[in-house]
Amino acid sequence: MAPAPSVAGVKVEFIEFPGVVTVPSSGKSFFLGGAGERGLVIDGKFIKFTAIGVYLEDKAFPYLALKWNGKSADELFNSLDFFRDIISGPFEKLIRGSKILPLSGPEYVSKVSENCASHLKSVGTYTDAEAKAIEKLIEAFKDQNFPPGSSVFYTQSPAGTLTLNFSKDGTIPEGKGVVIENKPVSEAVLETMIGRNAVSPALKQNLAVRYLEILNSQTNFNIQD
Repeated sequence: MAPAPSVAGVKVEFIEFPGVVTVPSSGKSFFLGGAGERGLVIDGKFIKFTAIGVYLEDKAFPYLALKWNGKSADELFNSLDFFRDIISGPFEKLIRGSKILPLSGPEYVSKVSENCASHLKSVGTYTDAEAKAIEKLIEAFKDQNFPPGSSVFYTQSPAGTLTLNFSKDGTIPEGKGVVIENKPVSEAVLETMIGRNAVSPALKQNLAVRYLEILNSQTNFNIQD
């Protein structure tokens, strides 16, 4: 049976995000919540550097529907609480960041770590434990190099474990990866992408639109009004 339109893939520049992916190490499937580009305005021109896809466990959708059913895409896009419920919800998330332009690991992680530390300090949850976790995050990227099409995968557990894996394409590696046990830092990574000071408004917009499509289809999910 063909997949419902709500779980169709998304293409950002030349980066393809499938509607459903399976993690080899666990066999667990994740559905594409949304995808969008991250870029900067340089000399008056918007330059796209990375494409970000956020995948969610299927139980995320009925969980979110309890509070957000009946809202419009604009209402969801403009609600910080909606995105906070995605960030902190009791379900696994898989985030894929794929490079549109080449970046070295240190170049990439310098901004990620800076944004995470800034957010944690702003909400008063930056302690020695978070500082050490961010140091481990930086260390994980030290020897990495990202040509166009290569990817970083962040797997976030509800308990707060953040697992990093690296790939030269969009394929999820089978290895265990780098594990960081720190819930505030784990959530901060996604917060910087779709939270108050999101680096990708396009990702937020796509998340809002696709969430409604998934709810409306209700083909693959046990969702109750």
